[in-house]
Amino acid sequence: MKLEQKNVFITGSSRGIGLAIAHKFASLGANVVLNSRGEISEELLDEFKPYGVKVLAISGDVSDFTDAKRMVDQAIEELGSVDVLVNNAGITQDTLMLKMTEDDFEKVLKVNLTGAFNMTQAVLKQMIKAREGAIINMSSVVGLMGNIGQANYAASKAGLIGFTKSVAREVANRNVRVNAIAPGMIESDMTAVLSDKVKDAMLAQIPMKQFGQAEQVAEVTAFLASQDYLTGQVIAIDGGLTMQ
Repeated sequence: MKLEQKNVFITGSSRGIGLAIAHKFASLGANVVLNSRGEISEELLDEFKPYGVKVLAISGDVSDFTDAKRMVDQAIEELGSVDVLVNNAGITQDTLMLKMTEDDFEKVLKVNLTGAFNMTQAVLKQMIKAREGAIINMSSVVGLMGNIGQANYAASKAGLIGFTKSVAREVANRNVRVNAIAPGMIESDMTAVLSDKVKDAMLAQIPMKQFGQAEQVAEVTAFLASQDYLTGQVIAIDGGLTMQ
């Protein structure tokens, strides 16, 4: 798929990895839909003016089935189609299993996994009719290997991998491709506040001895959107953390 003038909806794209993905697609000539639960500022929209592409701000809750459909319908009405969907929205609610509440578990699955289902179902009929489309789900290395204090998050991200492979099989003959990305330790606001001791312990697990960058994840996302013969795959971008 040539990305120029394609329409890309990125959930959870007001900051971090999602925002980096939006910038990457815009730099390649794609129109982008920025999404957040809260209002998206004019300052953020202004960042995209130099690209000369269409940029929409559509706020809403991916974990709500009706709201997800409303957001996709709005994007299609204003842009004509959604050609690429990036299910990036996600939350954490970390605590040890013995202390984890039902609410801690359900909230994370509702956003991270059910949210991807809601958005995917909302775009799929249009993509199948067009016989073209790409869906990229943001999983995590935690979904591949687990992590202490993140049973809920790991379950949601592992679930995304099974979801990705199943939907990819269902729609492959309609030229709709579904893939997943499993980022490892990516530099962010969260890692910036960690102590040197904690950072060193994390880096010791990574063969490349460095954290990744949000822009590197964005590069992989654009690659998956553009490759016409690649579907049902999980790409770990993790400095070798999960290599087999």
